[in-house]
Amino acid sequence: MKAMMKDEAGIALFLVLWVLTLLSVIAGEFCFAMRTEVNITRNFKDQTISYYIALAGINRAIGEMIRNEVMPPTRVSSIGVPGQPEEKETEVEEEREFWRINVEIPPESYGEGVYQVRIENESGKINLNGANEAMLKMMLNRFDLDENEKSVIVDSILDWRDKNDVHRLNGAENEYYRSLPKPYECKDGDFDSVEELLMVRGVTPEIFYGGLKNIVTVFKPPVKRQRSTAGRGFRVVGADLNKVNINAATKDVLLSLPSMTEDLVQQIMDFRKESDFRSLAEVTALVGGSVYNAISPYITLESSPYFSIRSVGKMADGRIQQGIEAWVEIDRKLKKGFRIVQWRDRAEESEPATSDGE
Repeated sequence: MKAMMKDEAGIALFLVLWVLTLLSVIAGEFCFAMRTEVNITRNFKDQTISYYIALAGINRAIGEMIRNEVMPPTRVSSIGVPGQPEEKETEVEEEREFWRINVEIPPESYGEGVYQVRIENESGKINLNGANEAMLKMMLNRFDLDENEKSVIVDSILDWRDKNDVHRLNGAENEYYRSLPKPYECKDGDFDSVEELLMVRGVTPEIFYGGLKNIVTVFKPPVKRQRSTAGRGFRVVGADLNKVNINAATKDVLLSLPSMTEDLVQQIMDFRKESDFRSLAEVTALVGGSVYNAISPYITLESSPYFSIRSVGKMADGRIQQGIEAWVEIDRKLKKGFRIVQWRDRAEESEPATSDGE
């Protein structure tokens, strides 16, 4: 009898221990799941906050560009100002802080974090919809390609954007693209995005993501009407798309220019940290006459109304960050003074959306 009671007591103890173990496992799993849910929720919250911090940076950048590009700095007359001769009428520019284009902008605090913004003018890139054969071939100088590979890419770009179905010597039209494993049509029209280059014969992902993506643009500045020098009517004038703005050109674009070296490019970048070039004579003085003669057919000081903005929002602890890229047109003739033409939430690696609204 006592033996049976001991056995039952032992079984009961075993069952209690087994139940306690099971409850401990369930409780541990529940705690782990709850902790995971809390972390996911906190990360989602931080990502959302970081995204809107980045969005604040985009809005601030647009506001600064409108102020700098559309609204000229306020000027005050020196007449009646103590110390200024009354007969001498001059203007003094009112000093104010502003964001410069194509240079590093210090981070700005906002809400629970900071945003870091970079603004670039698209005139510093090579225009896929307007650059001629020489300009397109020059942009490939930074890549390890032989002359035949360069010719294939250049001719294929020209064939992609022209209106006819006749391919150049090393180019490609519908006949080539229809023969691919996944066939498609040659566009025979302007590029709508730089990503279209991946569809062009000869442009590999290694070339595109290896630097080509960052030195090209698809935005053509609108043509302007200028009064004829003879005083008879107007003539249509467009931006020279076979040149890049020396004040906006990236390091890779500068290195693509003939006769340019790493040292000369660094000197140009250092000069631009303090001030933009105001004349091509300043460029000549910096790089020397022989180099200037080599690069002069490819450079200009003319800007584009199109700008790219990259804004990264970060939480104060720096653990979470979100990025946004936007391409905007700044023009006082537009209803709001600007127009968003492309948008990309970089964290989601989404394709840029196009907007035609003002």
